[in-house]
Amino acid sequence: MKVRLPQGMGGGAQNMNQMIKQAQKMQEKITAVQEDIESRSFTTSTGGGAVEITMTGAKELTSIKIKPEVVDANDVEMLEDLIMSAFNECVSQIAATAEKEMSEVTGGVSIPGIL
Repeated sequence: MKVRLPQGMGGGAQNMNQMIKQAQKMQEKITAVQEDIESRSFTTSTGGGAVEITMTGAKELTSIKIKPEVVDANDVEMLEDLIMSAFNECVSQIAATAEKEMSEVTGGVSIPGIL
């Protein structure tokens, strides 16, 4: 009994080689996007600019700026909250940028573990 594949599903080795080449090109693009994002700086601030945090796309903290007027020995918790909020916002900004740019490369297909 012979089985017929739907049109476009055959092609044997030639079709498989084409798919492999496409996958390799996508991997190269993904790597380039990852490297680009990791080399960029992302900055966020909280408290009306009272705390500003800068991180690389690789999520390495490179700068924290705190305005002197928000340093209050009697209210350390407020400063801690501002720093934590700015840090978390910066991490979210990096993740959103990575997701958007990876989606453009992968055509919207989510590939686990690429960032």
